[in-house]
Amino acid sequence: MATDIAFSLGVLSLLGKRVPLSLKIFLTAFAVVDDIGGIIVIAVFYSSHVAVNYLLWAALLLVLLHLIGKRGSTNKTFFLLIGIIVWYMFLQSGIHSTIAGVILAFLVPARPQLHVGKYIENIRCTINSFPVSDKDDIVLTNKQIAKLKRVESASDRVISPLQSMEDNLHISVNYIILPLFAFANAGVAFSGNGEPIGDVTLAVAFGLLFGKFFGIFSFTWIAVKLKVASMPRTMDWKSVSGISLLGGIGFTVSLFIANLSFGTTHPILLNQAKLGILAGTAIAGLLGYLILYFALPRHKVHQ
Repeated sequence: MATDIAFSLGVLSLLGKRVPLSLKIFLTAFAVVDDIGGIIVIAVFYSSHVAVNYLLWAALLLVLLHLIGKRGSTNKTFFLLIGIIVWYMFLQSGIHSTIAGVILAFLVPARPQLHVGKYIENIRCTINSFPVSDKDDIVLTNKQIAKLKRVESASDRVISPLQSMEDNLHISVNYIILPLFAFANAGVAFSGNGEPIGDVTLAVAFGLLFGKFFGIFSFTWIAVKLKVASMPRTMDWKSVSGISLLGGIGFTVSLFIANLSFGTTHPILLNQAKLGILAGTAIAGLLGYLILYFALPRHKVHQ
């Protein structure tokens, strides 16, 4: 169900500067909505018996985070620690803890306290008034330390907590967490009883390949024809068809839902689902790349 943002953007990046910005935004936007849809499915269908007391404590902490964020707090450590506690409360409540992550992302402040223009002005004033000694001293004076701390404080306030946390987590998520997740969940065992290819394999593969393509392309076409949205000048229906195929790259969240669906109770069906995810993802990614390769202009696109 969910488009894998990292892998789909990775395939799109293979086409380099031929890809218009509007196409990248379109892919990212529906992939995010897909992820939210997948998380809603997890919340509705894969949550166990609800423990209300844990949910109430989690709600109180979320309200606290909301009020602190409204007051303009930029303390990322505080949001991180409270977020871990909220995640634990959701885990104990019976509602899948991925929902906690989505709610927390909405509560972390996305607006910086200091505008970048004002920041540059403050930095220039600080540099012009910075007390410089003729000697190459190792130890700074109290006035120099105070000026540098003012610069550090301004630098912290010009980047929103949400963007700062995203930037700090980017490398560890892309190069550690996602590979470990894929390594732990993508294994397909062909030994034992049962057919490795079955109805579940075909259903998942066809859903990713044809279902995602039809859904993304048809709803985009309807939205444009009903004038709900307009087609950007750097996009056409050929490029939309290629991007719609890339929407069938469902890996991390799809594997996650497959494990929740079948787990250890139906290992044969789980293997079939994993094989369907891998096959559907590979074919959708290859076809989407080929269509975009021939549909996009040969030269660099002026955004």
